[in-house]
Amino acid sequence: MRLLRGAAMGASALLIAVLVVIGLLTRSSWSGIRNHSAPQITSATGLYFAINDMDAQLANQLMFGTNPELADDRRTAAKIYDQRRDQAGVYLRDLSVAAQGDPVAGASIAQAIADFGSYEEGAAHALLLSKQAAHPAGQTDADTLAAYRSATEVMRTRLLPEADQLVTANNVSFNTTYTGTTDNLSSARIAVLAAGLLLVVVLVVLHLFLTFRFRRILNPAVAVAVLIALGVSIAASVQISAQQEYLHGARRDAYDSVVALTRARAVAYDANADESRYLLDQPLAAEHEQHFFDKTQQLMHLPGAAIRDWDARADAAMNAYRANQEDLPFTGFFGDEFRNITFRGERKQAEAVMARYQVYQKDDRRIRALASSGDVTGAIAFCVSYAPGDSNWAFGEFDTALQKLIAINTSAYEKSSSEGAGSALTGPLGLSGAVVVIAVLAFIGLRRHLAEFPPFGRESA
Repeated sequence: MRLLRGAAMGASALLIAVLVVIGLLTRSSWSGIRNHSAPQITSATGLYFAINDMDAQLANQLMFGTNPELADDRRTAAKIYDQRRDQAGVYLRDLSVAAQGDPVAGASIAQAIADFGSYEEGAAHALLLSKQAAHPAGQTDADTLAAYRSATEVMRTRLLPEADQLVTANNVSFNTTYTGTTDNLSSARIAVLAAGLLLVVVLVVLHLFLTFRFRRILNPAVAVAVLIALGVSIAASVQISAQQEYLHGARRDAYDSVVALTRARAVAYDANADESRYLLDQPLAAEHEQHFFDKTQQLMHLPGAAIRDWDARADAAMNAYRANQEDLPFTGFFGDEFRNITFRGERKQAEAVMARYQVYQKDDRRIRALASSGDVTGAIAFCVSYAPGDSNWAFGEFDTALQKLIAINTSAYEKSSSEGAGSALTGPLGLSGAVVVIAVLAFIGLRRHLAEFPPFGRESA
């Protein structure tokens, strides 16, 4: 009987240990996700956005020239440039701190910091030449253009790819943590069910022994312990499934969309800047137009489309989507989002984003039509105007809608990750308390009968 008592206590201790270890490991995974993986992606995508908009605002400042009617626009562009530069510096610092202890990541960030400095130097030189030349809007002098091209070449060929690689690397790291934690929880479910089954078997054997040894049909304390052990095993499995659902909700349902949409926003800002580059650097206008279209396709890829027929194809694609939401005829970042719509209000907001994006795209064609007709000043005025119906107003409406869509998914991520982290350890600890009750019940069920058995070594006395 003492052997059975020891087995019951040992099986209880094993189940408690398994539950606590699962809770600690899951909480640690959530801590890594919430304090490391997600913030690093936020910093990397923030960096990508900030440096994209820096180059956009540089192009705007140079494009405005010295025209008095554009002086306010030039000051605004300069102010935003400074803000984005400061933001980029903060993101680089955060990424550098997070990369401590990782030589590969540290080297990548060090190179990005060096290239960021090179870009700033080139941008400052271009702005100085523009100020000295005092050129009118849309008539940038050759020296300023050369300096700008040199700076933006650093941005396009070195700094942006480095920032994009940081986004990709941190996103892969987050995915690895998510996959590993999900797989570990599947293994944990097997372990906790095995430990729970072992405890149930020991308690059932104990109950059968007491039944046959003392000729009693039921030992209430041990019988209740068996039922609690079954309940704990089932509850632990349910808790593990809940943790996997929290992880899926945080990563797949929410954060996949956050990553796609924040990258889309950065690309959209860069595309908007290509309109300024198109007007600023007219010898390379065709190249900048192609860059704009390439980014348009990154956001909403329509197979076989060209810039001249993209609007009609986009209208047709959205009409097809409205007719059958399961048959989405476009890909790209927005396609990723539409294939991952999960939360209340998300679909309606995604549709609002697309509607406003299409308005902005149609305004782009007007900019090019004005420039092609020789009215470059009119094209610039329409491009940068925030008056309702003008291009920057349309872009602002699109950007506001896009930020609301990002916020829906960010809030969902915060909710899932907070609830998952909050219950990662408390749930297993609560079940561990129930296992302690099982051990107490088993001891109570045995206590009176143990008195009938003399301690080992006294039987022959």
